[in-house]
Amino acid sequence: MSVFPPVFGPKAVWRDLKNFLVNQDREKVIGLTLALLVTGIVLILFFVDSKVNTEGAPTVIYTESWNEDRTDEEIIADQLRDQADAERRAAERQQTYQDLANAVGMDDVN
Repeated sequence: MSVFPPVFGPKAVWRDLKNFLVNQDREKVIGLTLALLVTGIVLILFFVDSKVNTEGAPTVIYTESWNEDRTDEEIIADQLRDQADAERRAAERQQTYQDLANAVGMDDVN
């Protein structure tokens, strides 16, 4: 004696469902339809909601703050200093890539 009923195929399931729906009152069929419809809508909403607002946290960008009474000479000096720092970082990055190219045997790279 088995505990579980025998396994049926999809055709048998649809035939059994059709026989069940034909032999029921109209109110029960309407109730079943509404219950399945509401359940389907809830599942669809869960699926759609999982795709909303998934881009991550916003990026915070900090800026420098200066006094309003800076002179033009101070502004130019700051710009020159910032430009020199940017050029130094670019040269260091280029040297790092050159060292990496030399390490893997790409000696002819300029």
